[in-house]
Amino acid sequence: MSRIGKKPIEIPAGVLVRIEGQKVTVQGPKGELSRDFRPEVSLEQKENNVVVGLRSDSKLGRSLWGLTRTLISNMIQGVKQGYEKRLEIEGVGYRAELQGDVLSLSVGFSHPVKMKTPEHMTVAIDKNVLIITGIDKEQVGQFAARIRKVRPPEPYKGKGIHYQGEVIRRKLGKKAATSVGTAA
Repeated sequence: MSRIGKKPIEIPAGVLVRIEGQKVTVQGPKGELSRDFRPEVSLEQKENNVVVGLRSDSKLGRSLWGLTRTLISNMIQGVKQGYEKRLEIEGVGYRAELQGDVLSLSVGFSHPVKMKTPEHMTVAIDKNVLIITGIDKEQVGQFAARIRKVRPPEPYKGKGIHYQGEVIRRKLGKKAATSVGTAA
């Protein structure tokens, strides 16, 4: 029995949920999201709740039960409040610029790396912090991961692009490692 899957999802005021077969459409103040779900789970709307159940007691059905409930919950929260990821750029001369819907990253390469901002997503730059906002949690996280992949933080000086609040495990440099070994 899925502890997550059996919880009903409450629909807040100002959000409209339509279920047509296995397709769920959620409309809210920030926008509209829709998604198709697998036939192993059943979806129904009772008053101001969405209830996710099982159609078959197969292993696949049980594994999709909690996932489906979480995805619908994320859709509702996305159209109501939205999602945000913050990335910090650290390093001398490292910077980001926004030219229309194209993000240009200067992070130590011989050329700037240009990335097009996906639809329904906004990118803002505040000094050395990139703020990515959107209504789809999956797309916001994926775009943030693509930006971070351009120049991940390195373990010696911490230069690169990392999530705000991410702890970077630092390594000792060459000097500290050799001074320990020559003491004997």
